Amino acid sequence: MYQVVRKLVFTDSHCASDAPKTYEELFEKLDTNKDGKVDVAELKEGLSALGIAFGKGDAQKIVSSGDQDNDDGLDINEFSKYLKEHEKKLLLTFKSLDKNNDGRIDYMEIKQSLADLGMDISKEEAEKILQTIDVDGTMTVDWNEWREHFLFNTATNLQDIIRYWKHSTVLDIGDSLTIPDEFTEEEKTTGVWWKQLAAGAMAGAVSRTGTAPLDRMKVFMQVHGSKTNKISLVGGFKQMIKEGGVSSLWRGNGTNVLKIAPETAIKFMAYEQYKKMLSSEGGKVQTHERFIAGSLAGATAQTAIYPMEVMKTRLTLRKTGQYSGMFDCAKKILKKEGMKAFYKGYVPNILGIIPYAGIDLAVYESLKNAWLARYAKDTANPGILVLLACGTISSTCGQLASYPLALIRTRMQAAASIEGSEQVTMNHLVKKILEKEGFFGLYRGILPNFMKVIPAVSISYVVYEYMRTGLGISK
Repeated sequence: MYQVVRKLVFTDSHCASDAPKTYEELFEKLDTNKDGKVDVAELKEGLSALGIAFGKGDAQKIVSSGDQDNDDGLDINEFSKYLKEHEKKLLLTFKSLDKNNDGRIDYMEIKQSLADLGMDISKEEAEKILQTIDVDGTMTVDWNEWREHFLFNTATNLQDIIRYWKHSTVLDIGDSLTIPDEFTEEEKTTGVWWKQLAAGAMAGAVSRTGTAPLDRMKVFMQVHGSKTNKISLVGGFKQMIKEGGVSSLWRGNGTNVLKIAPETAIKFMAYEQYKKMLSSEGGKVQTHERFIAGSLAGATAQTAIYPMEVMKTRLTLRKTGQYSGMFDCAKKILKKEGMKAFYKGYVPNILGIIPYAGIDLAVYESLKNAWLARYAKDTANPGILVLLACGTISSTCGQLASYPLALIRTRMQAAASIEGSEQVTMNHLVKKILEKEGFFGLYRGILPNFMKVIPAVSISYVVYEYMRTGLGISK
């Protein structure tokens, strides 16, 4: 385990004690042909001669990152600018590890930081990791030791692992019950967090629009399906198209997309506040505290935007000409049923957050740790297919656990709009379904729900990557 963690978090790079102390001195040493620039070959040869080890491909990455005039080399200004920028990132990483802000990193802080990633290591393993960069033998690492150790490593290490492994809202499958995004100190300080949220929201909007027909079919089967009224996928789509044309397959999608932005913003802000309230000494957030904070944040966001959830269901199920749009729908619900109608199905919806978020997080952490333990050798980056697979499986398991509550919620939301339907409580509705349709009646419509998972995840990921590029978020 120690070897895996050590390779993930720390490289073997070190800085010789007799290395030049300023960027200008270092540049002079590296520029062996004295042409005023340092190319990849000179960087490799010079750093090796100075006893500074660096990762495979790092020399090329350093030159490519700092080369602003595209002349395949770094002049003194480009060289200095690159190192200053990299040093800023290293400082943010150092501060994120320095939990008690005493200017030094000890083994407990390394242990806690890895625990925050779901990687539990022993005291001995944490001490071994610390020893790899502890120059003065104090069993703590100060900023100078950290800086010298990582100055020519292109990764910012722990931050990169967090970025690889955070369970992101990029995987939008139409349900907003997941634990919110985690953002690193670097992302918060530089303002990248809001770009990440914006990219995620756009990815979710495109993804939901692309899978809207399957989502409408799910709602249709949840509300109208029964033992006596078996609705097939093909038959259901034919019925919808016959009643309202091809465009009717996207009914309710506008509201479904519109609620992404406010829900994401509220959930993120609430999550940050709940984490502060629940965190123990030194601001450390344990896994169970993160789960509680995420669940409370989800409940807060759902409470705020729940009327839009009700309208989305009503608009999804509407017949041609029933409502002219979202505002007309809201006006008619308010006039006919009163304000309380906007919170029908609220209780099962809130209860559904706990099994969904809990199982989603637990399965994701288990899959992640299994991959790290078995396959992590020289990199913390598992590749996009592994991440998408972990996210898809964990989200699907979360859906499977919370689906009965989602079905109850949808039926309660839709009840008043169906002629002749009685207004029932959650408990009465559950008993009624179990009596008439059996246990599997609680999973009515789950087939189209599962069918939309893979296309939803694929679309949201592709759009997210394009949005990241467009917003200038470096990868």
